[in-house]
Amino acid sequence: MNITGRKSRAILAGCVLLMSVGCTTLYRNHGYAPTDDQLAEVLVGVDTRDTVADVVGPPTASGVTNGGGFFYVQSRFRFFGPFEPKEIEREVVAIRFDEEGVVSNVERFGLENGNVVALSRRVTQDNVRDTTFIRQLFGSIGNFSAGDFLGDG
Repeated sequence: MNITGRKSRAILAGCVLLMSVGCTTLYRNHGYAPTDDQLAEVLVGVDTRDTVADVVGPPTASGVTNGGGFFYVQSRFRFFGPFEPKEIEREVVAIRFDEEGVVSNVERFGLENGNVVALSRRVTQDNVRDTTFIRQLFGSIGNFSAGDFLGDG
């Protein structure tokens, strides 16, 4: 075998390797949502903003509505080759407080078939109010670019 044939095979093998690595699916997690075990330690009607922050950590976002709840947002993105990243999971934990700053409810929302779905809920009242902020968080799917996550923007 001559040297040109070896170089050609090496180049071909290198190209095949690069193509297979470039088309590998990668997953990246963003944000933080407390686990069910952590949320079990939050007592509705007992805990306050300070104790919640101590138990589950500071919120990803705080509500600006009356009562100002804590919101924890966690997302999982799939990166595949040269394509734009796709959000495949999003979870929002909402902890709401009454006028005295005591926990009034704890809710976990997920995204299923493009719709916001309540995954778990511990509420002191029958009515759930002010879900517009959570709907806005879920509604922002697709309103971003890869540069937003990679620090290029």
